[in-house]
Amino acid sequence: MKTRTKTDMIILHCSATPEGRDIKAKDIKHWHVEGNHWEDIGYHYVIDLDGTIESGRDERMVGAHCTNYNSHSVGICYVGGCDKNMNVKDTRTKEQKISMFKLVQKLMNRYGLTLKQVHCHNEYAQKACPSFPIDRFRREYQEWTNHMITCPYCGKEFSA
Repeated sequence: MKTRTKTDMIILHCSATPEGRDIKAKDIKHWHVEGNHWEDIGYHYVIDLDGTIESGRDERMVGAHCTNYNSHSVGICYVGGCDKNMNVKDTRTKEQKISMFKLVQKLMNRYGLTLKQVHCHNEYAQKACPSFPIDRFRREYQEWTNHMITCPYCGKEFSA
């Protein structure tokens, strides 16, 4: 695997699994390694149904999540993205949304990115992934950040 030399975007994905199906980063890694014959999981992070953020591919490495954009992006995947009948649906739980916002915020700070540099897979591929439009994500993220207060003493965040 190659080391990523620059990071100028974050790309959001879904696992394209039915709502409520509890899979983990290790399951996606198995699909990517055994099924696609890749060296590792394609995503850098996976957000579980309960909001747990799992590390995937080493963040310093080039991902395998969005053709032509892997060399300069970080890939985040949330578990879900389909209804019980495998139709496209934004199935993010409240916990997944909050974890996604926090992770995106952390990565934007780390790489000096703006919200305009956060994208959805469906902007670059003929796919529904991540089952929501980027405008909705950006609006929800802004609403979340507008309602967060950070304690100056302990650094914890609280809803306003």
